[in-house]
Amino acid sequence: MKIFFIASDHAGYSLKEAIKQKFKKRIKFEDLGTNSSEISVNYPDYAHKLCKKVGIKKDNIGILVCGSGMGMSMAANRHKKIRAAVCYSVKNTELSRLHNNANVITLGSRLINKNTAFKCIDIFIKTKFEGGRHLQRVKKI
Repeated sequence: MKIFFIASDHAGYSLKEAIKQKFKKRIKFEDLGTNSSEISVNYPDYAHKLCKKVGIKKDNIGILVCGSGMGMSMAANRHKKIRAAVCYSVKNTELSRLHNNANVITLGSRLINKNTAFKCIDIFIKTKFEGGRHLQRVKKI
C-alpha cells in the first residue's frame, strides 16, 4: 500500500480527517498535522513540513487542505520538486496530473464539498503524467 502525506491547517482539519477515513482501505496516510480545528495555526508550517517529505522521492504524493487551498499551494510551490495544484473539479484535477505532473493536491475546505474533494483525490491518484510535450514545460518550472 502506497503512503501519502497529508496535512492541514485548522480550517482544513475536518476535511483532512474525512479524507483519511474515506480512503483508509486504499491509502496509508502519514498525517503531518494539525491535530485540531480548535487552535488557529499557520498553514505554511504544515505545507513546508509536507513538502520536505514529498520532495524526497519522485513518486511521493501529498494532500494539503486549508480554507481556500490557495495558501497551502503558494507555500508548497516554494519548494523544489513540488508541483502543487489547487483542485476544485474532476477536470482540473485530471489536467494537473496529465499536463503538469502535480505531486501535491491542495483543497479548499471552505470552497469544496466532501464528495467533490473525494472525487478529486480519486482522480489525482489514478491519473498519470502524459509526458511528451508536457515534459519540456514542466522542466521549465
